[in-house]
Amino acid sequence: MRRRDVILGGSASVLWTGLGHSQQLAKAPHVGVLRYGSPKDDDRIEPFLVGLRALGYLEGKNINIDYRYAEGNADRLPLLAAEIAASRPDVMMAFGGDIAPFVRDATQTIPIVFSVSADPVQLRLVASLNRPERNATGVTFLHDELGAKRLQLLKEVTPRISRVAFLWNPNHLDNDLAETERIAQSLSVKLLSLPARDRAQLEIALEEARTASVDAIYVVVSTLMVNSMARIVKFATDQGLPLVGGWGAWAAAGALMSYGPDVNVMIRRTAGFVDKILKGARPADLPVEQPTKFELVINLNAAKQIGLTIPQRVLARADKVLK
Repeated sequence: MRRRDVILGGSASVLWTGLGHSQQLAKAPHVGVLRYGSPKDDDRIEPFLVGLRALGYLEGKNINIDYRYAEGNADRLPLLAAEIAASRPDVMMAFGGDIAPFVRDATQTIPIVFSVSADPVQLRLVASLNRPERNATGVTFLHDELGAKRLQLLKEVTPRISRVAFLWNPNHLDNDLAETERIAQSLSVKLLSLPARDRAQLEIALEEARTASVDAIYVVVSTLMVNSMARIVKFATDQGLPLVGGWGAWAAAGALMSYGPDVNVMIRRTAGFVDKILKGARPADLPVEQPTKFELVINLNAAKQIGLTIPQRVLARADKVLK
């Protein structure tokens, strides 16, 4: 009988613990996350989770996170955003300027935290960076001087260039084209604007770059361009063209160089916005954060493949040199 008593007591204890955990989790904050791609190629969630863990939030223990993936199908984004909003989360997350408008349109009341490389004002996420005045806030990788600085670096590394293919997505609202065009003339560089809204248009743009005999490629980062990174880098390598991208991932993937913020650091900072909102802050009162530090990453192997020698003065300024 005693053995039976112990077993029953142990079972009851396990059952009570499980119910306690379920009840605790049911009361935990609920965060909805909309993503463009698929779980297997999602590299943006982990920095966010790292940021949450640093603040004491553990997924599945004291915070619920509901993911929705469009699997690369943009047509699914409005429905998925609406599904998340219908579940009434405490916060909705928008990682990417191509995704944020769908989250924005899904709710005017649920707090939204975003991480975008586009302009939050042009996306109508906020009234201004300092005073959002709406139900959204977060971080933007955008900085007015980035476009000009990337082109200047490209010209410094390859002084001979005079015609640069400018790959960008018109659906990704930012100031890169205007800022880069502003500096291009003073550098004696002509930009060949090559807009692409999807992979089919990207292939057309790359063919136009090839037939136009451009000297280099400048890529404006967007979800489309990031998802097509391997294709764009291969094209540049096959054509023997220097390629500059927005941040370290491009150089690591085989581009000649990248210049921009540490994206993982920026994404981790979105966790802080979630924490403040869960503790009662209003998105309208939380200014959007911009990057304050930028990294120059140079890929020497990429330079070797296209027969280019990087000036020592540029290498000395690089934050990372990949060999």
